[in-house]
Amino acid sequence: MDEITAVLRPVGELEPPIRSAMFGLYSRHYGANDEARFYTDLDAKDYALCLRIADGALIGFSTLAVFEQDIENELVRVIYSGDTIIDPKYWGHQGLAFTWLRFAGQIKARTAQQALYWFLIVKGHRTYRYLSAFSRVYYPSPDKPMPRKIKALMDTLAGHRFGKAYDPGTGLVHFPSSRGHLVQALAEVPAKDRHRPEVRYFLERNPGYVHGDELVCLCELSAENLKPLARRLFCGGMEHAVYTPEPEGLRA
Repeated sequence: MDEITAVLRPVGELEPPIRSAMFGLYSRHYGANDEARFYTDLDAKDYALCLRIADGALIGFSTLAVFEQDIENELVRVIYSGDTIIDPKYWGHQGLAFTWLRFAGQIKARTAQQALYWFLIVKGHRTYRYLSAFSRVYYPSPDKPMPRKIKALMDTLAGHRFGKAYDPGTGLVHFPSSRGHLVQALAEVPAKDRHRPEVRYFLERNPGYVHGDELVCLCELSAENLKPLARRLFCGGMEHAVYTPEPEGLRA
C-alpha cells in the first residue's frame, strides 16, 4: 500500500497547486461544484488537513474553522468541519481521522476548562457514521432526545452560518439549488449498510441528501464523551499541546 501522510496546515499557507488539487479532488466526487464558491469557502476556514501519498498526490482533505460562541451566557469553543473528501481507493486509511482527533485535543488543551464542540453539516451516511464511531453521545441521534441547550447551540451556529437556508424544525440546511452533492456512485447506500440504525436514521432525517441537503450535527469533544481509540488520540493531542501550542505540522 502507498505510504500516506496527513498534514495539518493553515489555509493561508496553502500553495496554489495544493488549492487547485483540492478543488480537482472535490469536483470529481461532488456534483454542482463551483470553483469560485469552493475557494471562497476554503478561505473562510482556518486549517486544511491534507492526505497525500508518497509521490505528493492529494488523495483527501478536510477543512476546519475554530471559533468561540456564546450560548446562554457560556462561552464555548467550536471546531467546524467544512468540505471533506477521501478518494474511495483509500477508504479505510485513518490518517485523516486520527490527525483530526489529535488536533481537536490540542485545541481543547488551550482552554481545557472551556467546552469544545464539533459542528458539522452532513450530506452523506458515511460522514454521519463517524459520529457514532468517535463518540458516545452526539446529536441528532437515533436513540437520544436532544437537550434544549444543545438544540439552542445548534440553531445559533447554523443560523449564523446559513441564514434562511437552515430550518430549525427539520435541522436541515437546504438551498434552492444544490451547492454540492455527492456523485451518484457515492450517494448510493450499499445494501450491507442499510440495516445499520444510524444509516436508517440519517436517511429518515435527510431524505434530500442526494440533492445536497445537509443535516446539522453537534458533538461535544471531551475525553469522557469519546470512545476508547478516539479518546487516546484526543488525549495524546492534549498532551502534545503542552510542548507545541500551535497545531501546524501534525502528522499521522
